[in-house]
Amino acid sequence: MDRSADMPSDIQMDRRKFLKQVSLWSVGTLMIPPVFDITPKVLAGSALTPDILVTKGKDYPAMTRKIVDAAGGMGKFVSMGDRVVIKPNIGWDRNVAQGANTHPVIVSTLAVLALEAGAAKVMVFDRTCNEERRCYQNSGIKPALEAMKDRRVSCTYVDDRKFVPITIKQGKSLKEWSFYKDALEADCYINVPVAKHHSSSGLSMGLKNAMGVIGGWRGKIHYDLSAKIADLNLVIRPDLILVDATRVITRNGPSGGSLDDVKQLDTIIAGVDPIAVDAYTTTLFGLHPEDIGSTVEGFKLGLGQIDLDRCHIRMV
Repeated sequence: MDRSADMPSDIQMDRRKFLKQVSLWSVGTLMIPPVFDITPKVLAGSALTPDILVTKGKDYPAMTRKIVDAAGGMGKFVSMGDRVVIKPNIGWDRNVAQGANTHPVIVSTLAVLALEAGAAKVMVFDRTCNEERRCYQNSGIKPALEAMKDRRVSCTYVDDRKFVPITIKQGKSLKEWSFYKDALEADCYINVPVAKHHSSSGLSMGLKNAMGVIGGWRGKIHYDLSAKIADLNLVIRPDLILVDATRVITRNGPSGGSLDDVKQLDTIIAGVDPIAVDAYTTTLFGLHPEDIGSTVEGFKLGLGQIDLDRCHIRMV
């Protein structure tokens, strides 16, 4: 599927030009960093009233299927032969009950749905904060995907050679950073964060999950963090977002550890507007969308709708 199919023709052309630059840089033909110069679709048309889908229950695989169906079905986002990236949180050496990573059954169900829609390849990865092998294993995500026994599905560790420096022309606080090539080139990119408290950003949700596909020293990002997260999301634009709020860390995030800090909400939120989805997720923590700096900065960049009164919230 052409991820820019619903964009104006000039923006489609810009995306093709950008991906060509990424390819040329990767083979050593282009000597300067690729330039991301695609103006985000400013709130217009259907983006004025984006859908926010919410489902609750105990059967997480069934809930995942139901909410994707309500979004139009996986076939709306994945076409025959597509390379699909599913990007969960796998950043921490924590088990499922501790709530620091995306629930493995949500990830594996999305992989199944992508294959059913015709995906040729499904890639799952994250640049972890703790030791990567322990994170992938103890999160339950790698075992869940391996249990599928399907060679089209991969859960591989990040390869540092695949990070590509990108000039972010529209960036306000961040003008250049490196991004993971597989994330940039995916035909369909599905963002699957876990919702949780974060000591630096207030909350970690969809926008913050872009940190797992960037290279370099991420400590530098934490200066003027909210604006930089928004700038990263100029480049990383998911086709679909599912937020795992089945159990959330309410304090001492993002790594957590104590079960006393985890609240079970049995909720999944989905949509295509990254600002609207984060804005709604914020309310689960008793906060307002305007309390989270990255949501505010992303709205200012035209990445989506922050006003929940202008969104269509549907329980499914």
